[in-house]
Amino acid sequence: MNGFERRKRNKTEQIFDVAFRMFSQYGFSKVSVNEIAEQANVSPATIYNYFGTKERLYIDMLRHWMDKQLARYEAILLDSVLSFPEKTKRIMLLEAGNVKFLSDELGQVPHSEQGRLAGMMERYAEEKVGAFFRHYVALGKREGYVREELPDEVAAIYFTMYKNELERLWSADGSGRSDRHIERLMELFFYGLVGQSKDGDGGERSSDD
Repeated sequence: MNGFERRKRNKTEQIFDVAFRMFSQYGFSKVSVNEIAEQANVSPATIYNYFGTKERLYIDMLRHWMDKQLARYEAILLDSVLSFPEKTKRIMLLEAGNVKFLSDELGQVPHSEQGRLAGMMERYAEEKVGAFFRHYVALGKREGYVREELPDEVAAIYFTMYKNELERLWSADGSGRSDRHIERLMELFFYGLVGQSKDGDGGERSSDD
C-alpha cells in the first residue's frame, strides 16, 4: 500500500467513525455531510468524492460496521482458551444486540435507497456471513458439538432460532443480560430436550449417568 492509499484508508476510517457516531446519536435525517466533514477534519468535497451521496455514505458505513462485527466474531472463534459453547454464547449475545441495532438503524434509510440497501444486505449475508457460519459449523463439528451429517443450512436455521430468542430477551429486559434464561437457552441449544450433554472433557453423558 503506497502513501496515497494509506492516507485515503485512514480518512475513510475517520469518516466512518464520525458518521457512525453522529447517525446513531441524531438520526440520518438530522445529520448533514458538512457536519460529518467538520467532525472528521475533512472537506465535504472529500466525502462526496469518496461516496457520492450521504445515502451511499450511510450504506457503506453500515457495511463497514458489519465487517467490524464479523471480525469480532472471528476473533472469538480463534480464541484457544474458550470452549465451543462459550464461543457460541458470546457470539449469540453479540449478534442479538447487533441485530437489534441494525433493525433500529435500517428504518432510517430513505425509501429511495431501500432497494440498494436490501441488495447489499443480501449479498453480504450470502458472501461474508455465509463464510463465517461455515467456519463456525466446521469448528463445532471438529470439536464434537455439531453432528457431522448436519448440513450447514440446517445448522444456520437452528442458530438463528436461538439468536432470535436472545434478541427477544434483550428487548424485554432492556439489557440482554438475563443470565438465567441465557444459560438455559445455551443448554437447550447444545443438548436439546432429550437429556444428552457433554462433560467438560468433551465426553458425552446422558440423563441416565
